[in-house]
Amino acid sequence: MRVDLFDFDLPESCIALRPAEPRDAGRLLVVRPGETLADRTVRDLPGALQAGDALVFNDTRVIPARLNGVRTRPGASGQRTEVMLHLREAPSRWRAFARPAKRLARGDALRFGDLGATVAEKGEAGEIVLEFDRAGAALDAAIAAEGALPLPPYIAGKRATDGRDATDYQTIYARNPGAVAAPTAGLHFSEDLLGALDAAGLRRCHVTLHVGAGTFLPVKADDTDGHRMHAEIGILDADTAAALNATRAAGGRIVAVGTTALRLLESAAAPDGTLSAFSGATDIFITPGYRFRAVDALVTNFHLPRSTLFMLVSAFSGLETMRAAYAHAIRTGYRFYSYGDASLLFPAPRADIP
Repeated sequence: MRVDLFDFDLPESCIALRPAEPRDAGRLLVVRPGETLADRTVRDLPGALQAGDALVFNDTRVIPARLNGVRTRPGASGQRTEVMLHLREAPSRWRAFARPAKRLARGDALRFGDLGATVAEKGEAGEIVLEFDRAGAALDAAIAAEGALPLPPYIAGKRATDGRDATDYQTIYARNPGAVAAPTAGLHFSEDLLGALDAAGLRRCHVTLHVGAGTFLPVKADDTDGHRMHAEIGILDADTAAALNATRAAGGRIVAVGTTALRLLESAAAPDGTLSAFSGATDIFITPGYRFRAVDALVTNFHLPRSTLFMLVSAFSGLETMRAAYAHAIRTGYRFYSYGDASLLFPAPRADIP
């Protein structure tokens, strides 16, 4: 599909630089294709769902994945280099985006404070593979000591990261370190809201998808067929898969909290929608025409024009439905992106999907 079909004008004033306080005070736009849009708040979510539904949360934890250092090549040291880690490939090896990358070469040594690394591979569009001088828990500790929280560029370009972000840019249920971007739909959930979901008879399940920096990359191709998704590592355990299958068998719906949870569930689903245990990489790219198998509703924030995430929500609820929903959100003052407001999306009828 043409990428320009997913373009729209977004005023800079719509971009949220701080989250709502408290977390569950944000607005919630309920989108049911073919019905009138409903303006709610995130606290209304339990009443917008049904007892017996299961919400699926991504429990990944954001690590300080932005590293600033210098190249230490003999005779040409001193070039300052920033890298953004995005996919762990081995206990001592990470795939990353480097800036500036043009002058880096395979074999170059980089130093990030006390942490050293070698450029093991150099790819396209600034992507490199780093082999660090330590592995496993020792590398994790060094990254935690030397790294910085990787706020999205549309926030980091407008203000500096500060102490509030260490809490704000982490879900309250985050427990498995490895993401370099937050699963931002989950940032709206407070302990009070989780308690209200439980009281409403809604089931809570957890999966893990370590969100990569590729989520920030713009789609530069003119057609969706020309865009390559970067792989991310995900885990769905057998017990959770069985619980979600049982939910559907009993007439309940699977509600993904965030596009990351949705992408993992769709990666793990059989053609009939049955879920099985999954552990590994997924680079699933969802655009209109995709037939969803595992997910019946989606909680998600408002996304960038021309982004893979706006393509995904357009695939889920229909392109014209989402263009109308976003126009309403902009007109009525919804806040966009990672720290912005939320939407609850229901799927378009199959007949509306090309």
